[in-house]
Amino acid sequence: MGQVTATAERTIDAPPEKVRALVADYTETRPKILTEHYRDYEVTEGGTGAGTVARWKLQATSKRVRDVAATVTEPEPGTLVETDGNSSMVTTWTVREAGSGSLVQLRTSWEGAGGIGGFFEKTFAPGGLKRIYEGVLANLDAQAGRS
Repeated sequence: MGQVTATAERTIDAPPEKVRALVADYTETRPKILTEHYRDYEVTEGGTGAGTVARWKLQATSKRVRDVAATVTEPEPGTLVETDGNSSMVTTWTVREAGSGSLVQLRTSWEGAGGIGGFFEKTFAPGGLKRIYEGVLANLDAQAGRS
């Protein structure tokens, strides 16, 4: 087994405080920015930032569906960490100032499978997940322009 990581980032023309608030809003904003790869999304505790617990299914491919039960922590301002209770997956949202706007990074890591399956997972999963995240970040960018 080896660590598998997927990362995407986008510069958004909105102040970091606004973008951080949107990212931390699991009740209203999050359902609006998720792509068609996500389904059955629900907040089961909290709803804003640290302490939130949310569930969803992530359909990365036609055969690969991950049942996610994420608990959110905020180790530092501008960083939200979603730890999946069903796997080793950890997703980190980071919002930083970038000129007059914000740089948003979305990074997920998990312990990959071993053997030949692990080789293919490590080779192809990061690119597929990056494409999904680029869609989520594009939707976040559009939402930042609406709010």
